[in-house]
Amino acid sequence: MNKNIEKLKEIINNSKNIVVFTGAGISVPSGIPDFRSSNGLYSEKIKGNISPETVVSHDFFMLLPDEFYNFYKSKMIYKNAKPNIAHKFFAELEKQGKVSVVITQNIDGLHQLAGSKNVLELHGNIYRNFCTKCHKVFNLDYILNSSGVPKCDKCGGVIKPDVVLYGEMLDGNVVSSAIKAIQNADTLIVVGTSLVVQPAASFVQMFKGENLVLINKSKTPLDALATLVINDDIEKVINKIM
Repeated sequence: MNKNIEKLKEIINNSKNIVVFTGAGISVPSGIPDFRSSNGLYSEKIKGNISPETVVSHDFFMLLPDEFYNFYKSKMIYKNAKPNIAHKFFAELEKQGKVSVVITQNIDGLHQLAGSKNVLELHGNIYRNFCTKCHKVFNLDYILNSSGVPKCDKCGGVIKPDVVLYGEMLDGNVVSSAIKAIQNADTLIVVGTSLVVQPAASFVQMFKGENLVLINKSKTPLDALATLVINDDIEKVINKIM
């Protein structure tokens, strides 16, 4: 472990353009459960034996918005979560000019709360919400304070979180920016993701730089391509670096 930490320090010190790519694992120390571990969100079953993946799909939202919001409000919003040492570490590296972009699959907004300025959110953000009819924008408190399905106070339309549900396309501009950032980086640090979610995981394979670092508790399909693989808790890794 210590040898890997020293190698990671060396890579960071010698890098001029680091891109950080994060998944749910980076936010677990902040109290937000991941998705695909044995105790993750997707290991649960909803009443009627419906999978969480089905509940957070576009079709389910359109057909049963009340059931969607019951699940969404109770399982996917963690308003009191705070950035942990890993979020803060990468924000500090950005201030130092080491990290150019943070690309995240997370919707929790913790990178921004930690101080990162250049964040590309592949799957959206819980703090942004919009009316599906008139497109008026609403904050998270409006969603949380609404009973049942949140409705627009202007036109009465159903409000949808600005998050990418299963069956929806990623934002094309965000995707283009993410791919460009990865292709221009000399180091790509991937944190807390199993790299099985597509198309986001495929972006990592577009990296052509010098150092690919994978930090995740479990193995990933791209471990063989990495310069450095650390299978450990991200907080423990960052504490050893610091």
